[in-house]
Amino acid sequence: MSVTQTRKERERAERHQRIVDTARAIAETDGWDAVTVRRLAERIEYSQPVLYGHFAGKDAIVTAVAEQGFVELGVMTRELREAAPDPEAALTAVAEGYLRFARERAALYDAMFLLRTELTFGPDAPQLLKDTFVELLLTFAPFAAPHDEETFTEVCWSALHGLATLDRGGRLRPDFRTQRLEILVSQWISPA
Repeated sequence: MSVTQTRKERERAERHQRIVDTARAIAETDGWDAVTVRRLAERIEYSQPVLYGHFAGKDAIVTAVAEQGFVELGVMTRELREAAPDPEAALTAVAEGYLRFARERAALYDAMFLLRTELTFGPDAPQLLKDTFVELLLTFAPFAAPHDEETFTEVCWSALHGLATLDRGGRLRPDFRTQRLEILVSQWISPA
């Protein structure tokens, strides 16, 4: 591979990342409706055809942002779990971290779970989604018995997602976040 070819590939990768980062920044400040190919092209100072050379359209851009989010969520989950002194503390830390992630990175969370993307979930999911799920699985597995660990993790993840979505939507009382989480975690640790 020539030096010129390597430089062009590096520049293309940098441009690709710049598009993703800019889309995410616009979404975080102005919402996803404000993310258009025209606005991205203006912001990064490239023509629209250059953007279409990287992404087929907005869904593909949202997908790239969502992929970043899953990597970040997986890393955060692993770090919180590994820093905890025991499985119960890990469970609480990960649950708190997940809800904080959804609140503080609202546009990213929307890209991951609420907006249309090109991501496939389930058995055919890309490896980065599977890796994130494994991090959650490792958190919830110690409490799964007598249930299947993966199914238990899916239910726990769904409960967290429900809390996150309702809280972010202003459907729950913000002063009771801690109490809701305590109730939920207590059900996972010692179900009735």
